[in-house]
Amino acid sequence: MSSARLEENKRTVLAFYRAAINDKDHAAAAALLGDHYVQHNPRIADGPDGLREFVETLRTNFPRLRAEVRRIFAEDDHVVAHVRGVRVPGGPGTAIVDIFRLEDGRIVEHWDVMQQVPDEARNPNGMF
Repeated sequence: MSSARLEENKRTVLAFYRAAINDKDHAAAAALLGDHYVQHNPRIADGPDGLREFVETLRTNFPRLRAEVRRIFAEDDHVVAHVRGVRVPGGPGTAIVDIFRLEDGRIVEHWDVMQQVPDEARNPNGMF
């Protein structure tokens, strides 16, 4: 895959974070999905309707939630992002690794792993 395509895939994923998570704009986020969107997070349904329900839940329950992408990598048709999710400003947040698969520049599949950032750690390294 060309480096230009890899960079475009990263830009698509960053636009998805902005639309779905930070702006809570379902229509803008759905425009970045492929014809078939497979979701591996067990709390979110497949397809654009599952995304819509998720975004509406965020808008209602966590209107100030923000995703801060700290690192983003692309290889072949996958993009991996290391993200700090903050539900409430000033809170410790959640460390997230999201994996997206893209086809023809559109997101068609998503996996995630999440871990709360603890108040105290046994090392000084931080999660980001």
